[in-house]
Amino acid sequence: MYSLAQSHQLLLKYSIRPSVQRTMVMDYLLNNRNHPSVDEIFSVLIRTMPTLSRTTIYNSLNLFVARGAVRVLVIDEKNARYDVDISLHAHFLCKECGKVYDILNIRKELFEVPEMQDLEIETVEISYKGICKNCRH
Repeated sequence: MYSLAQSHQLLLKYSIRPSVQRTMVMDYLLNNRNHPSVDEIFSVLIRTMPTLSRTTIYNSLNLFVARGAVRVLVIDEKNARYDVDISLHAHFLCKECGKVYDILNIRKELFEVPEMQDLEIETVEISYKGICKNCRH
């Protein structure tokens, strides 16, 4: 379980001014590793911060992504999702329940892209889609 102080420190590490709202958004991401969408984050944080807006969450997340503190996942057609784990790993989307799972221990070579002429590759995303074990039953 991460504390607000740890969330605050992580923002500073990425040169992000830690406002109350940004700290709360980062704290939510650190303590809820479920690859949430903006709406999921909003629905939880609005309970303790009634003045919070979706725009503030979008702006915070966009800043986190720009500074490299968070990854944005476009794994389904409905929502962008956010992942505070910026290490190399893939994702699995269950087409039944919509849950996104981390796939760790994936071969690092899969993320290596051969040098391509006149292209500067900034990110590589690997995702799988199917049915999770909980939905197969």
